[in-house]
Amino acid sequence: MTAPPPSFGLAVLLTTLVALGPLSTDLYLPALPTLARVFASDAAGVQLTLSVFLAGFAVGQLFYGPLSDRFGRRPLMLGGLAIYCLATIGCILAQSIEMLIAARFVQAIGACAGPVLGRAVVRDVWGATESARIIAYMGGAMAIAPLFGPTLGGFLTVLFGWQSNFVILLLVSTAQLIAVTRLLGESNIHRHPGATHPRQVAANFRLLLGDRRYLGYVLTFSFSYSALFAFISASSFVLSERHGLTPEVFGMSFGLVVAGYLLGSVASGKLVRRFGGDSLLAFGAWLGAIAGLCMAALEVAGVNSIAAILGPMFFCTVATGLVMPNAIARALAPYPAMAGSASALMGFVQMTLAALVGIAVGHALSGGGGALAAGVAICTALAPLSYLALIRGRRHA
Repeated sequence: MTAPPPSFGLAVLLTTLVALGPLSTDLYLPALPTLARVFASDAAGVQLTLSVFLAGFAVGQLFYGPLSDRFGRRPLMLGGLAIYCLATIGCILAQSIEMLIAARFVQAIGACAGPVLGRAVVRDVWGATESARIIAYMGGAMAIAPLFGPTLGGFLTVLFGWQSNFVILLLVSTAQLIAVTRLLGESNIHRHPGATHPRQVAANFRLLLGDRRYLGYVLTFSFSYSALFAFISASSFVLSERHGLTPEVFGMSFGLVVAGYLLGSVASGKLVRRFGGDSLLAFGAWLGAIAGLCMAALEVAGVNSIAAILGPMFFCTVATGLVMPNAIARALAPYPAMAGSASALMGFVQMTLAALVGIAVGHALSGGGGALAAGVAICTALAPLSYLALIRGRRHA
């Protein structure tokens, strides 16, 4: 068996699959205040539709990784997309916030197949040296979804109601299911018959967690992403209720912040060969920490403006764009025979931390906009600390 050859078309397909998770959260962000009114729920209850999605996203990856190491990437990708389509129908038909939360959890179980298996396919096809560059360019292209998603979601919510956002997700995932069926060949040529045995799974995860450098990449990436998710989970309430932005204007404001992620990802793809993955990752982590500190300082100083939120957050997302591709590629590079498990564990930690941050910020929103600034500042500070403690100056065994 041979892996499919690297191609532009394969990269485009994988980008759409990896983007399904962010699109599933970003598209309906402008509808969150509407959901609170429709289902007579508070901000914390509606925010659970985000955090529960991340929880399902995290748990599902632990299964997809080992299963794909044994059975291959393609059948698991098809199964995940089928689950996603069915759960999205459940979201459209939800009659209560509890039903929507449950459907979102199942939707996440399907959605997580895209990122965990997509990253593994990139490692399978492009190898250890080129995967950072490919993931960076994929990240830049993937930013198109959150760049325009909230804007589109705002208009859809105003014109057709909140359910229209999930109708779009259903159409997108159905098209992906058809495309994977026709275009995605099997890339896993290192199938491990014992990869799904509980002892082998536990041994693989112990090996990964015992690699301090792998753990450092995972935590640096996860804290950088958690800062972004603190903004995702709180921004619709802070910007809409505190500053009075309409759903359409909120979507455009959110797109401005996501443009920073696009900038960071593209810069990483162009600069990684020149400066190396670790250098770009470290620079991104420190840039995010400085931006997060500025946001918190402006909040403490009582600067109550949209620019005081969006300005620092723009640089936080630039930082995430620099950190993400290099952390993923460097973490997966030493593990070609267990790329699925390594990608799954990274995704589990990433989404678990982000879900916890989202829940904490959601419950603290009643205290004012300071919850957003505090969440971003804490997470961005922990990213470079993880780099210093676990990555810098250490080598693989």
